[in-house]
Amino acid sequence: MTPVELSRAVLGAVRRAVDDGELCVTVPDRVVVSEPGPGGCGDFATTVALQLARPAGQPARRVAEIVRVRLAEAHGIRDVVVTGPGFLNISLDRRVDPVVGLVREIRRAGARYGHGDALAGQVVVLRVPYEVRAEVVADAVVRLVGTQGGRAAVEHGEPVTLRPVPAPEDPAPLGPDAARWALLHPAAHDRPRITADHLVQREANPLFRVRYAHARVRALGRNAARLGFDAEPGPVDDARGLLTPLADHPRILSAAATHRAPDRVARHLVTVADAVLPLLPRVLPVGEEKPSAAHRARLALAEAAGTVLAGGLSLLGIDAPEHL
Repeated sequence: MTPVELSRAVLGAVRRAVDDGELCVTVPDRVVVSEPGPGGCGDFATTVALQLARPAGQPARRVAEIVRVRLAEAHGIRDVVVTGPGFLNISLDRRVDPVVGLVREIRRAGARYGHGDALAGQVVVLRVPYEVRAEVVADAVVRLVGTQGGRAAVEHGEPVTLRPVPAPEDPAPLGPDAARWALLHPAAHDRPRITADHLVQREANPLFRVRYAHARVRALGRNAARLGFDAEPGPVDDARGLLTPLADHPRILSAAATHRAPDRVARHLVTVADAVLPLLPRVLPVGEEKPSAAHRARLALAEAAGTVLAGGLSLLGIDAPEHL
């Protein structure tokens, strides 16, 4: 069961509770599942009961218990425990590996992983001022809206509907990729920094970390081919730190499109890059080691992260290099 499938299972449990008359709420469009926090247990946790408690007019723990009974019946779920004020902690059936399911889903979707229908049929009109940052942000928003089934059109004039804080100076000397990153990475209400820091190839530069992680993943794939093995989804030890940001990618794209906020995608890419980099030294065999199922599984997971990085950079209009 992938995190996306688990999210759907939670929504299904809420929907059944509503249909049975035990909850009187509007079923949310999405439910976020993530790693359990302090005091939690299991493989994943969700705060859906806390979100529904007020509209349901019931204590969060009571809502959690109502959902828990139905969620525990879902295929692939071994146990559901309520902790704290109403957190649902979910343990998966050990025969169902979340890494395998997620990696297969990303490999199947490719560059379209995370695309959805949150804005299906909607036409979004973006009225922007004649200013370089506004134009770049609008261009990214057009791409993001398209990932969610909508269509966006850019116009100029009043009343302006998209007005990020303008760039303090011309970003063109940074080059196309660094200039777009400098304008898109900060939130719209933050003043962008147009400095040479965006060109520095060091860990302190977020854009470098993202592009470096992608280039490293691509290099590992080439080197694995030379060693005679391919990626194959499988269980990966200590994959949780990467599993959550990869699983969160669809939600990030939907939120970025809905709120006209490409900065959310940029920051998410940094999170994915920082999560995948520690995995990369363990992908290839070392010394006399022979390629094993573990190496193939790590390569598949790394390539899934590379797919997310490349797709996200493309939506921001930034090149994802094969070599760096």
